[in-house]
Amino acid sequence: MTEERIYLEISEWNALLGIDDSYKAPDALWAILRDRERREELFRKALELHRYNVDYDWFHRYFQDEHADRAQKKQDFTPNSVATLLSELVSGGRKVGDTYYEPCAGTGGIIIRQWHADRIRHTPFDYLPSMYLYQAEELSDRALPFLLFNLAIRGMNASVVQVDVLSRKGAKGAWLVQNTNDDHLQFSTIHLFPYDDATADYFSVEWTAFDAGRYEPFDPVGDFPAHLGGNEFLDAVRHEVAETIVTCDKCAAVLPDGVAFDYSPEYGDVCEGCAEEVAE
Repeated sequence: MTEERIYLEISEWNALLGIDDSYKAPDALWAILRDRERREELFRKALELHRYNVDYDWFHRYFQDEHADRAQKKQDFTPNSVATLLSELVSGGRKVGDTYYEPCAGTGGIIIRQWHADRIRHTPFDYLPSMYLYQAEELSDRALPFLLFNLAIRGMNASVVQVDVLSRKGAKGAWLVQNTNDDHLQFSTIHLFPYDDATADYFSVEWTAFDAGRYEPFDPVGDFPAHLGGNEFLDAVRHEVAETIVTCDKCAAVLPDGVAFDYSPEYGDVCEGCAEEVAE
């Protein structure tokens, strides 16, 4: 029997975030995320209110009703049924150690479905968060704190980059969400990558004078634990999908609107043959 999905009312989320109007939610959530004690207190409250059901995006209705820019940017949420279908399409050949990449990730609804599909292939006794790495990119200032919340509360290992996924320019920040103790019953920590040339090269992005340094550091960064490959773990957090697809003979990908239909070599994320095949 499928457990009923709970969606809190707008007023309930606003009360949890300590705000009186929904437009304040992104800034309020940023402030909470930067304070580990407050962040994990919010995590515990949210888990209890949702009866510890973490297989869907709790913000689906709240963010769509209050923060999606439908008029100007035609933003809308991927329905849960479609998110599940997309996850099933890419899950067949996945194996331990694989990396999942999603551009235009929004608040993380599709990633959550993929994470759920990955973890239920194991028992609670042999599943480890370090088995899978998730890479997400998103441009929206409004969506980013909700995305980081969704990844960290589920104890995932993930990289998150705020950037235009096509041009790779004007990057605003990059984070590592890390389950330090490799325990699926614990929350992840959140680390902000430094605004330097090494990080920009790492993620194939460009900082701008305006955006570089816009975010303050989150949790302190120390040595990465051995179960994540030590400091070599960072080598896995790359824009590998772009490199793979450009040289592929065969690929299957879920693409943001316009990528396949407005292909340009400067984008580099999709090989021309695959772009034409998807467009057809």
